[in-house]
Amino acid sequence: MATAKSIDTGEYKLFPSPRNVHRVVFEHQVFVPHPYMLIDLESYYFKGRYSLFAACRLADNKMGQLVTLELDVDEAKFKAKFVPD
Repeated sequence: MATAKSIDTGEYKLFPSPRNVHRVVFEHQVFVPHPYMLIDLESYYFKGRYSLFAACRLADNKMGQLVTLELDVDEAKFKAKFVPD
């Protein structure tokens, strides 16, 4: 059984997606409160690097996913195009 190493940021407890090319927590972050939704970040065609994490928001223990992005234009693009199932 594989065990994922978590990352504690003070705001979130994160578990990296195995599909991440970059396992970095980037500056621009969007919390998605849908822990089981499939998010295909490659289909957004971002200009910069990005990563996805399973996340627990520590303030309220809300489970979800955290999309982290290198560029602010990519954050705006994700927010504009993301539609939850």
